[in-house]
Amino acid sequence: MNVAELALKNLVVGEHVSYIFEGQDITNVQMDRAARRLGNALKRLGVSRGDRVIMQMPNCPEVFQAFQAIWRIGAVAVPINYLVGQEEINHIYRDSGVHTVITSPDYLDKVRIAQSQSGAVKNIIMVADSDVEETHNFRKILEASSEDLEMVQTDDDEVATMIYTSGTTGKPKGVMLTHAGLAYSARMQQETTNLPQDLISLAVLPLCHSFGVAMMNGSFLRLFGKVIIMRQFNLEHLFANIDKYKVQSVPIVPTMLVYMLLFPDYAKYDISSVKYWVCGSAPLSLDTWKQFKERFGAEIGEGWGLTEAGANNATNFGLSVIKPGSIGRPMKGMEMKIVDNDDNDVPQGKEGEIVLRGPMVMKGYWNMPEATAEVIKNGWLHTGDIGYMDPDGYFFITDRKKDIIIKGGENISPRVIEEALYTSPVVAEAAVIGMKDPVYGEDIKAFVTLKPKETATPEDIREFCKTRLKNFYVPKEVVILNQMPKTLVGKILKKELRKL
Repeated sequence: MNVAELALKNLVVGEHVSYIFEGQDITNVQMDRAARRLGNALKRLGVSRGDRVIMQMPNCPEVFQAFQAIWRIGAVAVPINYLVGQEEINHIYRDSGVHTVITSPDYLDKVRIAQSQSGAVKNIIMVADSDVEETHNFRKILEASSEDLEMVQTDDDEVATMIYTSGTTGKPKGVMLTHAGLAYSARMQQETTNLPQDLISLAVLPLCHSFGVAMMNGSFLRLFGKVIIMRQFNLEHLFANIDKYKVQSVPIVPTMLVYMLLFPDYAKYDISSVKYWVCGSAPLSLDTWKQFKERFGAEIGEGWGLTEAGANNATNFGLSVIKPGSIGRPMKGMEMKIVDNDDNDVPQGKEGEIVLRGPMVMKGYWNMPEATAEVIKNGWLHTGDIGYMDPDGYFFITDRKKDIIIKGGENISPRVIEEALYTSPVVAEAAVIGMKDPVYGEDIKAFVTLKPKETATPEDIREFCKTRLKNFYVPKEVVILNQMPKTLVGKILKKELRKL
């Protein structure tokens, strides 16, 4: 099957406003026509089945149209983080063998440099009001194209999307997600959560991220739904859009929740319409969860997923109870369990590595069979996340396998220390890593940012930790930063902290 078929289901109920972008109403039929025209334009530019097409731009209707067009002609969509550094962009261009790039003027300089490094780019399509030299104007190539486009019937295991990992622990790898896998993931997401057919949702997460792609595909299965597209995260716009359009669902990440709690003008807006605060992508501290409920009266439903498995693998929504600190239960159609270092199942309540299995798991890493074999063993995807399952079948993540600190022979979870730091009245964000130590081999180093108008010294932070942690767990060093290094979706980059 072709994953683009999901969007066709949205047309059976007739034309209606399905998207709103910066005050502009766009119907499902208008989006479909644009996708068909773009598909023909890409074919005319020489894009063939299996060719890679990069999308390097912020959220906008053209991103939705580009996904649909690329999939419908059997090409491979490669959404990339438009804010990453030049070196990483160059790597993605070279590694993917990109044929065509769809971008906007703000990123043209980066695209030109990567194009010269790649040597494979045949076309640059520019989403812009006016023509840009040596590029194709998005609007004009659509106007010159027919709406008559026959969808390519792709094989189930054919690659639909290649999403490059964020590179939090090393060089980005191209995760190959198939047409059948993406479609299956979207259907299971809807069956698990049973979200209403007329849901009004906010697309604030970047569509270049696997979480955003999963949310987009899931939205096609809600026939009368409406998506409010935000170009990028902006606190004022977030609150204003929820208030104006009576948004019911907000997929979000922990950093955004932290910023919402720091927003001084929240009382100006009514955000009580939101029934589903869907949080994922990074660990959510219990203190943030509690503060959010106290401030806004809503419970956050934390979920969990890997790019390597379509991003939606477990959730608290659709269950009778939301358990704070838990990632919930597996989505329908997804198998999850806890194993030890020898891949043996561990007893309920005991920590081990979370592994999962199901049709949504990636085909593999692009051109990296050895790396693929390291994480997919006997059909199970090894996630690198450490956690346990409680008696009710809820899963809890305690840390990343690679982040565990071994101090004097004792395994210490950075998350335990981070949770303590988040209870400080002056700390906005916290991240903990291991540092070399001549006595213990490794010791604990904490990085924090402070809330606006708050002041503290590293020693103040250490003294606070002594009130929450046993001495062996108190950070040896504390570094106060102005801001944390992060991915586009707000995941703190510990590899950058280690460089510091």
